[in-house]
Amino acid sequence: MSPTRYEGDTDEETPLFQNADVPQKPTRLPKAQIFILFSVWLAESTISHSISPYLNQLVKELPIVGGDDRKVGYYSGVIVASHFAAEAVTALHWNRLSDHIGRKPVLLSCFMGVIISIITFGLSRSLWALVLSRCLHGAMKGSTGVLKSMISELTDESNVARGFSVLPVAWSLGCMMGPLIGGVLSRPQDRWPDLFSHPFWASYPYFLPCLAAAALSCLSFITAALFLKETMNTPPMKLQFAKVTSNGSREGPNDTLDEEPSNPKKLLPLRSVLIRPVVISIANYAMLALVSMAATALIPLVWSTSVEFGGLGLRPVSIGLWMSSYGFFNGAFQFAFFPLMARRFGPQRVFVTSVAVCAIIYTMFPLENLAAGGGSKGTVWLLMFLQLLSLSISETGFSSIFLFISSAAPSKRSLGTTMGLAQTVVSVQRAVGPVAADWLFAFSITNNVLGGNLVATERYLSKLAITQNYIGGGTTLIPVSQIKTP
Repeated sequence: MSPTRYEGDTDEETPLFQNADVPQKPTRLPKAQIFILFSVWLAESTISHSISPYLNQLVKELPIVGGDDRKVGYYSGVIVASHFAAEAVTALHWNRLSDHIGRKPVLLSCFMGVIISIITFGLSRSLWALVLSRCLHGAMKGSTGVLKSMISELTDESNVARGFSVLPVAWSLGCMMGPLIGGVLSRPQDRWPDLFSHPFWASYPYFLPCLAAAALSCLSFITAALFLKETMNTPPMKLQFAKVTSNGSREGPNDTLDEEPSNPKKLLPLRSVLIRPVVISIANYAMLALVSMAATALIPLVWSTSVEFGGLGLRPVSIGLWMSSYGFFNGAFQFAFFPLMARRFGPQRVFVTSVAVCAIIYTMFPLENLAAGGGSKGTVWLLMFLQLLSLSISETGFSSIFLFISSAAPSKRSLGTTMGLAQTVVSVQRAVGPVAADWLFAFSITNNVLGGNLVATERYLSKLAITQNYIGGGTTLIPVSQIKTP
């Protein structure tokens, strides 16, 4: 059965953006509205990354691992994965709701839930409390897809790449601020005993960074509540469309999306967005998210693990400073170079490169440990820098795939559902990635498999297979080249 068609919509195979008749001069972005969304995404990123410097140390200190540091990876993986599991269950519903009642109320409701979740995390003193706090965060993470939908509705074909480039910038700045807050403000009773002498801080040594992240996020929440405009009320987009034939080719522009469905309050059925361009875009997005999230989870875990067990033995404050520096560099890199790269090489080539470079990230783990065992700090720092540089290059793939997903949406009123479906699938991958990576690392050092480097070997081989399928023209993965770029 073919998807239902609605008045004012074009064919279900018609993308939301089409590369025909793109203005030579980019349209100016609505800077005030983009800045508000930037601040919301920055606050969300800050909260998400503020726990990374001390999470593994917190698991060690609580009565969870029974004094066996080699098991930390098992439990930290469960805590991280629980967040994305909850997100996978709720993301589609939040985004479909935004198609029904508007973007702003859903965005603000979810954002407030995220702020509450980080407060409860700082007050958690057991494994189940930590898991429930992360589940609350994930369940209220529907703002992710809603925010991307608002970016799409605030831009057109001429400036959509620049519009989406602010998202990785905000996320990267959060990668800088979050670890800095988490690393510097953790255990304040040890760093500033005169100021934090109350027994509360000894019982909850990681509450202060959670409180600081929540306080900064409240400022973004108030700004969005007062000044953010509802994008669903904007005039429908006047975009040229080209019909997609059965063999995947396009014919000339045949219509414009100049009116909404006759019943705007009726939710569109999910099957209306399950078309080939959407499925292909989401499949590639999910694959990149799996390997990228696994690497992001492994870096603080391996760095905090002792050299004897395959890590670097870094303290939370050192990890926080390194990740903070990476966040600053990555934000500048994404904002300065991604739009230029997308125009010069096209989103497809940028995406393929981002996938291939992930192999370097996993290769660095055993090399870092060998250098640390040899006492060469300079070599360790160089390898850590190369690892974070590779991670930054891989992040360009997300900006590229957002262009494909927004372009593939059948219509404006299905944009939220499309983004929600992508967020749901990717959340499942992100739930699997951290727990698989952390468990493999814990298993390898517990059982001395490949000298504790099983996770790096397994991920490295998987990346070689992925790279071959993309560059060599294999068919295991659906190539992104089947999607027409905006």
